[in-house]
Amino acid sequence: MKRARDGTAYTLDGTPGAPAVALIHGLGLTHHTWRWHAPALGRRYRVLQYDLYGHGASPLPETPSLALFARQLGDLLDELEIGSAALVGFSLGGMINRRFALDHPERVLALVILNSPHERGPEAQRRVEERARDSASGGPGANLDATIDRWFTREFQLRNPAVIDDVRAQVLANHPDSYALCRQVLACGVGELVRPAGTITRPCLVMTAECDSGSTPGMAEAIAAGIPGAETRIVPGLRHMALVESPEAFTGPVLDFLGRAL
Repeated sequence: MKRARDGTAYTLDGTPGAPAVALIHGLGLTHHTWRWHAPALGRRYRVLQYDLYGHGASPLPETPSLALFARQLGDLLDELEIGSAALVGFSLGGMINRRFALDHPERVLALVILNSPHERGPEAQRRVEERARDSASGGPGANLDATIDRWFTREFQLRNPAVIDDVRAQVLANHPDSYALCRQVLACGVGELVRPAGTITRPCLVMTAECDSGSTPGMAEAIAAGIPGAETRIVPGLRHMALVESPEAFTGPVLDFLGRAL
């Protein structure tokens, strides 16, 4: 991987001269989230993958916020002289790309929002904030078994122990303080994306999985309802990490959407 001036670890591969597609991973993970998707995207587009502040090989952040993560993306695009890009964000990444699109609409060609949370009911919000507090006291490993169960079906866990071990290792590699603060952004950052002052007007695809308890089909539909012309797709039967459990269920629809949007 290469290093940007601010220390952000990134790769830029794919088809020279083609539109750029930036891939933004989720909480506790790294750019490796996209290893099943990037090759197919790279046959048509320039593909930017990077580690969020405090994740993977990128440096620890200042106090993290959606605004800080959006600035990280903007600074990286500036340094690479990419004027505009399609933004594909998973989970926390789908919050970051919405924040960026609200702040810098002229730099966004299209948005793909995958398994990303939105407005929660009081009980769901309480649970998410409780998990963030657990991380503050117990580190990235707090309740990790329960997290894996929310992310993957039991059948996939049994058949693919190497993938599960890799995901566990990514989460456990996070700095405890940084991870807890980033988890707080996931818990509370949705507030600034619900009924925001601005409107996202770029072409948009919103996807989630039928059994994703933290980024539900209802949330996907609510996100799409706030973006004129946005498309919604629900992948049946899977949970939060459906794009890892069934990459083909996401790569095809994303390529189809980008082919029409770019």
